[in-house]
Amino acid sequence: MIAPGAVLLRGFALPFVDDVLAALGDISAQAPFRHMTTPWGAEMSVAMTNCGDAGWLTDRAGYRYDGTDPETGQPWPAMPECFLELASRAAERACYPGFVPDACLINRYSPGTRLTLHQDSDERDYAHPIVSVSLGLPAIFQFGGPKRRDPLRNFPVRHGDVVVWGGPSRLAYHGVAELKAGEHALLGEQRINLTFRHAL
Repeated sequence: MIAPGAVLLRGFALPFVDDVLAALGDISAQAPFRHMTTPWGAEMSVAMTNCGDAGWLTDRAGYRYDGTDPETGQPWPAMPECFLELASRAAERACYPGFVPDACLINRYSPGTRLTLHQDSDERDYAHPIVSVSLGLPAIFQFGGPKRRDPLRNFPVRHGDVVVWGGPSRLAYHGVAELKAGEHALLGEQRINLTFRHAL
């Protein structure tokens, strides 16, 4: 447990990796990774795509979920069964039974990129947890409290680790420190993060 209602599951995703990476290739072929723009016009350093009934977007219009990929005009790719199984099993292990995600934000980090502190607050119902899966290069996951100025704790996350948070920690600020250079045996010079949410 890393905070009340928040759990780090070391290596939990490893049995799913082969299927997940194969499915990820299909997803990115249909909905390519792209660098989205923040509402104030800055380009995000982390490349993103989505799968599921809804995809998370940011642009000049703000943060939101939408069922259509604005770059292709098509619905986001369906969420693969291996994604659903991984997310639901991890949530259950963290004492959040019955979790069925309808959105998966997929982030691709290159060395030198980071994700600043933020809350996952664009979902309609905060009763559902967040399930975050780390693949590829190791990173430092930063986890704080409900206020941006709350103290942060740093947790190394490696290939196959899963972080699940909800309940009293559902709106905790969190982020990823600048990714250090390296090369992973399966994914090379990158880190992939899958963030599962019940958004709609």
